[in-house]
Amino acid sequence: MDTLIQRTKKVLLSPWLALFTFGILLVVKLSDPYMVESTRLKFYDYLMLGEQKQSEQIVVANIGEKAIEKYGQWPFPREVHAKIIGDLYGRGASLVGSTILMPESDRMGTDGVLATALTQYPVVLSQTTTDSCKGVQNIARTGVAVVGDGQPTEFLPQYPCVLSNIPTLQEAAVGVGITSTLPETDGVVRRVPLLSQSKGEYYPAFGIEMLRVAAGDSSYQAKINQTGVEALRVPQFDTIKTDEYGRVFINPNYKFKSYEIGEQLPDLSGKIVILGVTAAGVANPVATPSGAQHPHVLQASILETLINGDSVSIPNWSPLADLGAFLVLALALIILSRFRFSIIYIGILLGGYFYLPVYLFAHKGILLDVTFNIFAIALIYIHIYTAKYISEYLQKQQIKKQFGTYLSPAMVEKLQKNPELLALGGESRELSIMFTDVRGFTTISEHYGKDVQGLTKIMNRYMTAMTGKIIENEGTLDKYIGDAQMAFWNAPLDDPHHARHAVETAFEMLKDLEKFNAEIEKEGVPAFGMGLGINTDTVVVGNMGSTQRFDYTCLGDGVNLASRLEGQSKPYGVKIVIGPKTADQVSNSYQVVELDLIAVKGKTEPAKIYTVLEQFDIPGELQHEKFLTLYRQGNWEVAKKYASDLKQCWHGELNNYYDMMIERMEGEPPANFDGVYRATSK
Repeated sequence: MDTLIQRTKKVLLSPWLALFTFGILLVVKLSDPYMVESTRLKFYDYLMLGEQKQSEQIVVANIGEKAIEKYGQWPFPREVHAKIIGDLYGRGASLVGSTILMPESDRMGTDGVLATALTQYPVVLSQTTTDSCKGVQNIARTGVAVVGDGQPTEFLPQYPCVLSNIPTLQEAAVGVGITSTLPETDGVVRRVPLLSQSKGEYYPAFGIEMLRVAAGDSSYQAKINQTGVEALRVPQFDTIKTDEYGRVFINPNYKFKSYEIGEQLPDLSGKIVILGVTAAGVANPVATPSGAQHPHVLQASILETLINGDSVSIPNWSPLADLGAFLVLALALIILSRFRFSIIYIGILLGGYFYLPVYLFAHKGILLDVTFNIFAIALIYIHIYTAKYISEYLQKQQIKKQFGTYLSPAMVEKLQKNPELLALGGESRELSIMFTDVRGFTTISEHYGKDVQGLTKIMNRYMTAMTGKIIENEGTLDKYIGDAQMAFWNAPLDDPHHARHAVETAFEMLKDLEKFNAEIEKEGVPAFGMGLGINTDTVVVGNMGSTQRFDYTCLGDGVNLASRLEGQSKPYGVKIVIGPKTADQVSNSYQVVELDLIAVKGKTEPAKIYTVLEQFDIPGELQHEKFLTLYRQGNWEVAKKYASDLKQCWHGELNNYYDMMIERMEGEPPANFDGVYRATSK
């Protein structure tokens, strides 16, 4: 049975099982669900969006609020449209395209005026596609020469009907093009079909019709083979490469000078003008990669793209190359994962793969999607790494079973990585050492009386609550000493901010103590108090003990001082007392307040001791420095006044300290007073 379990584990933890994950992802890739396609389109946007470029040859004219204010209710009589066209040409426009559809006769009976204007001025009108053919008459204007062995109906967009302008206007216009767009699955228009079909007739897009009229050509040429539309061509221009459905990507980076109809128009000499509606409630903006645009502005972008020939493309070989890359990457990942530092090699591989579409787009104008492949490879790597992690975890559990009961979790982790650390010995290292002790333990003990079990349970609850923050903040819990705790930071794991983390932990422990007291007071148990001492110093840390039993702990004068600092928290009336090195390393994060120059019991050399607060009070700090200077100079009468005034600072958190100092300064300073307080108790 055990052999079967071991074999099952070996199979499940094999990196080659990642081929199963690969198979699932391959099915997802081939099915191309919405999320995959949407991500691919967003990646195309990332590639295409760049610096905005001002068009030099196309401008847009807007029928907005000013035009309605000038000419009256929309829709305008056709004679107004005739006047607008005349004004545009009067300012020198070389060609005008109008995206305003006029499928019904003018209510004012002025269609003839506009038709006359259309015979005088070259204007390209628009038409649109519709699913409802009732009362709709398809009017095809421009001939298309189709070459190749493909069937257009298999590739070109097919529409039931085309909604055209009334015949009077349709025939008078120099050209007519479809303004309908085909949004992608996410509703954004990124590309447009240049040619479509309805009832066997070909209909050009508005943009390519504008290009044809501007070039003076009479028709188009389309090459369609068995794999789809290969290219479209206006004879006077270069071949326009499209995808198999006759679509081109619109360059989203163009911007156009915009003029309001109803205002004085500038000189439009040599400009192509695209006319459209922007009035509120009339025009419906279209979603594009560069934001919402009015339809005629989108048509201007299409025309600019065709004129400049800078439409990007997705080659027909792209799907096959994409699938091949997925297979190669997956195989390479499985092989590389078996090497040391595999993450570096895989990172280089994926980085180069991600750069490939950036290079192809910048230098070849080719769009290549890599998003799904990178995502899939990341998932496969997670699968492989997880299997590897579980395998190593099972090995580490063996060490944890042996040492987890008497070594700190951090030490166990380090031993799992480096078992050779089990040898006796130590190293010199700067640590931040914390000691804590319960205040009011006598009262708590008296509360339980002879109920030893009750006292033990409440102490266990207290220790559990206080220990949690030490572990959470990556401290090493050294030991419990009665109702006291000892912990340190920066060993066995490096912690460059060990002093700050120790102080941060102290504040969090005090906050947890408040919650703990709120719970036990409801049970009728007296509240716990706590004092903390933190000292930062270079000490010896390592495995200390005998060959039969040893602990990971620290020794040195800095450890003893930390213990003494905790003992001074009660007489000085503060919750936290820290040493000079700790104070120096946390002064930018917390308010550090010097308490005294003290020679703790057992030491002859004095040391400055500090407390630390979460809130800064710069004026209070300056006043406190003056207070200490006066105190050490023996000017106690003035110092007492400063101490009394300082009780208003830091929200009264140091009131007990100032009361103690005021009491100490009763009477005259001792003879030969040197400003050092010599403690007589720990």
